[in-house]
Amino acid sequence: MAKNHLGLSQFPHSSSMDHSSSSTSIITSSTPFLETPKQPSPKPHKKTIVTTLMEAANFTSSSFKEDTYFVSHLKSSEKKALQELKKKLSASKEINNNASMWGVSLLNGNDAASADVVLLKFLRARDFRVSDAYTMLVRSLAWRKEFGAENILDEELGFKELEGVVTYTHGYDRKGHPVCYNHYVVFKDKDLYERIFGDGEKLKRFLRWRVQVLERGIKLLNFKPGGVNSLIQVTDLKDMPRKELRTVSNEILTLFQDNYPEMVAHKIFINVPWYFSMLYSIYCPFLTQRTKSKFVISKEGNATETLYKFIRPENIPVQYGGLSRPNDFQNGPPKPASEFTVKGGEKVNIQIEGVESGATIKWEIVVGGWEVQYSAEFVPNAERSYTIAVDKARKVDASEEVIESSFTSKEGGIIVLTVDNSGSRKKKVGAYRYFVSKCNNNNTASDNMQLILY
Repeated sequence: MAKNHLGLSQFPHSSSMDHSSSSTSIITSSTPFLETPKQPSPKPHKKTIVTTLMEAANFTSSSFKEDTYFVSHLKSSEKKALQELKKKLSASKEINNNASMWGVSLLNGNDAASADVVLLKFLRARDFRVSDAYTMLVRSLAWRKEFGAENILDEELGFKELEGVVTYTHGYDRKGHPVCYNHYVVFKDKDLYERIFGDGEKLKRFLRWRVQVLERGIKLLNFKPGGVNSLIQVTDLKDMPRKELRTVSNEILTLFQDNYPEMVAHKIFINVPWYFSMLYSIYCPFLTQRTKSKFVISKEGNATETLYKFIRPENIPVQYGGLSRPNDFQNGPPKPASEFTVKGGEKVNIQIEGVESGATIKWEIVVGGWEVQYSAEFVPNAERSYTIAVDKARKVDASEEVIESSFTSKEGGIIVLTVDNSGSRKKKVGAYRYFVSKCNNNNTASDNMQLILY
């Protein structure tokens, strides 16, 4: 006899599978689009700067390849430049023997490998021109002393309302780099803008806070050959006020480029609008060619797909199509997630198999930019049991973040999460993770529950 059904369509399942532990599988099905008459090919047009940059958004990564900090891997000319810079620093009357930067002593030899990492950053920023690197380093040390950068982490600068909103470090990329996010949309509020940037003194205090956030991220680096020695920066340009922030942006760019060389492995721009060509022309004079080679450009609507190439979804904030919330890192590393892709005209069925009787399963799922149909149901193993609609099918708006849901099973079976993208031509990426609470000896008391992560 066919299995009964409540609410939604059934999905194929195996009644003979081993249910000792849960696992997942993904089934994809296609819905072809109706063919449309071919249109005449558009006339070729001249590419603008922004068009060229938008095409770069299709690259899996930027053109920049992170350099080695092992001295043994350097070219002979680079080794020579490093030794010359060390000699120049040792003989200098402008730098004392206790000079240090980011907790690394530059001259006393207690940690020569870490000192080499710092010195190589300055050399690379000046294309291994020893004299230029020396001048940059001396000026940067003087700036740090005058600015009070070494002790800035202890300061209370009064920008609590901007923490976690404008500029913040959140999670790590796939290679272990800390990720710093920037989004200045809040400054469209004129009252807030005046409160933060209303005069020269306010601007100076904001720059101190911006340096403080960067120094906080640098604290997560280890300055060791082969270690994590740089950050990832993600800048969201959506609705960013242009004219209002031009002065502030130039100040920040100049300050960071002069005093924080080679601190960024990738600079990812997301939600890049049409006017980026104008912004880019403004930024260009303040950027070296090496810095520009680290850029990754992602137009509006591609933010999640771009970020997934560099960062795992459990480390990406929920507003960007990830699963991470501000307080997730307080309890240790985030729970790992599984990724999936649903092409335009297709739907994906994610089957969470091996759900046992009496178990409670909780899941989180997200799709970048949503605008798809989502549903969830429980399909029991027993032939005469009913399929249960857990989450009825509905269209998920682009503004929604993570969907969280749960189900307590009275019998063994599978959970099926369906993401239907058949109404769109655009490929979308998403992620999910789930937790199973099992009862020992079919006892539902909370002290007998085991938490199992998949």
